[in-house]
Amino acid sequence: MKIYDISMEISPGMAVYKNRDEKKPVFETVRDFSQGSVYETRLQMDLHTGTHIDMPLHMVDGGPDSGFWHKGRIFSRCTVLDFSHLDIDAVTGQNLKSRETALQPCFDLFAKGRSILLKTRNSMQESFDFAFVYLHESGAAYLADKEIAGVGIDALGIERDQPGHETHKRLLNSGIWILEGLRLAEVPEGDYILALMPLKIKGVEALPARAILLPPDSMDLA
Repeated sequence: MKIYDISMEISPGMAVYKNRDEKKPVFETVRDFSQGSVYETRLQMDLHTGTHIDMPLHMVDGGPDSGFWHKGRIFSRCTVLDFSHLDIDAVTGQNLKSRETALQPCFDLFAKGRSILLKTRNSMQESFDFAFVYLHESGAAYLADKEIAGVGIDALGIERDQPGHETHKRLLNSGIWILEGLRLAEVPEGDYILALMPLKIKGVEALPARAILLPPDSMDLA
């Protein structure tokens, strides 16, 4: 059974949004064997570092916090859409419509409750790219109209300084979760089951997560 771990590895030298120092994780050894019989490390990390899920509170004043996430969201049927061959600035509604037309004979691409992961040229970048491919507002509107469960992208942001953050807001106000910081370079376009396990942290606007792709027939999600 082929399994893809599509999460970023947490390390002090990892890529972070806009290369900001405050987003870089800090590892501090608080005890080691020179001081006793155990080794312990303290981790300081922004919740939006690495692979993480955005809650509505991140962009919506007074919006739901991490209580928005519940265990029923851990597994979902998922489609990886490959736009990595396109020289585009953003994934638009028209881009999504084109993939839907091409793939529709294979499976119900945008079925209600399905999650969508966007593979772009970002997956080929190891360092942060200030010109990363993002999801255009029109693409967010297209997905919201389809009533999908969630959308993920292979960038540390689903939009790139867009005025008003309309991509975030359109998705989050529609109850669609946002997964950022994916690693999809080795993942072929197609149908999967997404296993998404965020940390259980109370009252925050984002949750670091481990994301795994499983074969579509590996469990019954009917």
